[in-house]
Amino acid sequence: MERGQTYGEVWKAGVRRLAEAGIEEAEAESGAELLILHLLGIGKAELLRDLREPFPEAKRDEWEAMLARRAAGEPAQYVTGEQYFYGRKFAVTPAVLIPRPETELLAEAVLEGADKIVATRKARGDEGQLRVLDVGTGSGALAVTLKLERPDWQVTASDLSPEALEVAAGNAAALGASVRFVQGDLLAPFREGRAHAGERIDILVSNPPYIPSSDLPGLQAEVRDHEPRLALDGGPDGLAPYRRMAEQLSGGLAELPAIVAWEVGIHQAEQAAALLREVADWDEIRIVRDYGGIDRHVLALRF
Repeated sequence: MERGQTYGEVWKAGVRRLAEAGIEEAEAESGAELLILHLLGIGKAELLRDLREPFPEAKRDEWEAMLARRAAGEPAQYVTGEQYFYGRKFAVTPAVLIPRPETELLAEAVLEGADKIVATRKARGDEGQLRVLDVGTGSGALAVTLKLERPDWQVTASDLSPEALEVAAGNAAALGASVRFVQGDLLAPFREGRAHAGERIDILVSNPPYIPSSDLPGLQAEVRDHEPRLALDGGPDGLAPYRRMAEQLSGGLAELPAIVAWEVGIHQAEQAAALLREVADWDEIRIVRDYGGIDRHVLALRF
C-alpha cells in the first residue's frame, strides 16, 4: 500500500487485490468493504462521506495483514472476529461455525411456536417458565438470541467442543444473556444416568452438522478449509445427528419437549420430519423455507 492514500484509494486497491486472489464479492460484505469498515470502526455512510480523507498511517500494517488473510481465503468474519446475528454482534473464531442469516429464521420460528405453546398452557392454567436447550450451540447465537428475546426463559446451551463453549460463554457475557453452558454430545448429558438427567426440556433447538461427508471436499474453499469440520460433517448422508437425537428423544429424557426445532441441509427436511414422526404423534410438524426457497427448518410441536 502506498503512503498518503485516501480512504477511497485504499478501499479500491483492496477490492482489486481480493478480486485478483479470486475472492467472490471482493467489494462488499465479505470483502474489502467489511474489512475497512471494521478496521476504521465506522459505518458505510461515514466511509462514503470521507472517501477523500487520508488513510491513517498507523493502521497501514494491520490493513495489509487483514487483506492478506482474506486473500488467502480465510472468511472475513474470522479476520474481523465478529458476525452479526439477529441484529447483535457475536464474536466468532475458527472454533465455531459462522452464524448464517437463514438461522435467524429458525430463531423466529421457535419464538412464534413458543408463543402458541405458552398461550395453550395458560388456557390450561399452566404458566410455568419455559426451559430451552440449544444443542450444538457453536458461537451461542441461537441460545443467546432466544434468551435476550425472551428473558423469562431458562436457556441451556450444549456443545461437544470446549473451545466452542468458551466462545459462546464469552458472547453471552458480552451481550448480558444469562445462559447455562454444558459440555456433551447432543442430548447425552440430559439422559438417564447422566449429570443433567431429569431436567425438563420444553424447547429443543439445534443447528447440527448436516453436510454429507462425501460433499465436504466440494464445499466452497473458505468453508471447507477454515470452518470447523466438527460443525460441518453430518455423516454419510448428513442425517446422522438427527437420527441420534431422534433416538435420544425416544427414551431416556424426563419428558418429550413441546417443541423440537432443527435446521437441516438441502433435501433433508422431509427425512428429518419423518424421523420426528417416528418419535411421537405431534400436533403439528411444519417446514420453514429460507431466503433461497430451500426447505431449511423443521419444527415439531405438541400443544
